[in-house]
Amino acid sequence: MVEEVVGVVAAVGAGALVYLAAAARVVKQYERGLVFRLGRLRGDVRRPGFNMIVPGVERLRKVNMQIVTMPVPAQEGITRDNVTVRVDAVVYFKVVDPAAAIINVEDYRFAVSQMAQTSLRSIIGKSELDDLLSNREKLNQGLELMIDSPAVEWGVTIDRVEIKDVSLPDTMKRSMARQAEADRERRARLINADAEYQASKKLAQAARQMADTPSALQLRLLQTVMAVAAEKNSTLVLPIPVELLRFLERGGQPPPSESSGHAKTPEHEEASGHAGTTERTEIGERAEIGERAVDLTEQAGEAMEQLRRAVEQ
Repeated sequence: MVEEVVGVVAAVGAGALVYLAAAARVVKQYERGLVFRLGRLRGDVRRPGFNMIVPGVERLRKVNMQIVTMPVPAQEGITRDNVTVRVDAVVYFKVVDPAAAIINVEDYRFAVSQMAQTSLRSIIGKSELDDLLSNREKLNQGLELMIDSPAVEWGVTIDRVEIKDVSLPDTMKRSMARQAEADRERRARLINADAEYQASKKLAQAARQMADTPSALQLRLLQTVMAVAAEKNSTLVLPIPVELLRFLERGGQPPPSESSGHAKTPEHEEASGHAGTTERTEIGERAEIGERAVDLTEQAGEAMEQLRRAVEQ
């Protein structure tokens, strides 16, 4: 009798253990559980921890509530300005309503992936190339709205959408490189022109200052001569007025006067007398100028010789 009781207790205990093992379910912290009883969803969502179901009658479906990172395959399209590009992106989303994610859509991951690809191709067709390259933040927001609108009915919310890369044809890359180079060259020319304009204003001010003090121009000339003479492989050329050379060639004599082959009347003789006096005055002035030019030439030669000796030392 005792043995029978012990056998019954053991059988009941074993059955209870088997039932408990079949009915016990553990829901993790990042999951939520949906219980289907005979194919019908029960109202309550099982929280994380230990949960019990009726074996054979109920079935527990776990839903991951973590943020899912889903890469969107590269999509090829033509932009609004007729440029062929390949764009890939990444979508971050999570489930906020486990019941809607399981009941309203067959596979919410696949549905979000297809919607992301379709929306990405639509964004490519509506945007220009410059927007894809420089205004991605606005495109990301538009893409997020396009994906999030139908995903709300699936119990899914889109957390973030990012365009990863934009692939361009090689010809377009070369064209953009030439455009950037031309823009840089234009900016460099503008800067150079502005610098030349500012330098010309300063030079004009310096010229007006030197016009007030002629000796400053001579000092500037001597500084330039010293700067050039410092380079021993340079040839120094000083400009000399051509009129001075012609005057030196004539030996200080005035130019020959016009021939007087015609007869002179008294009026002509009186006019010639005044002309002779004027010519003698001009000859005297030219002779004095010639002497000063010779003196200046000799002084310049002596200064150049002293400068050459100083440079050699």
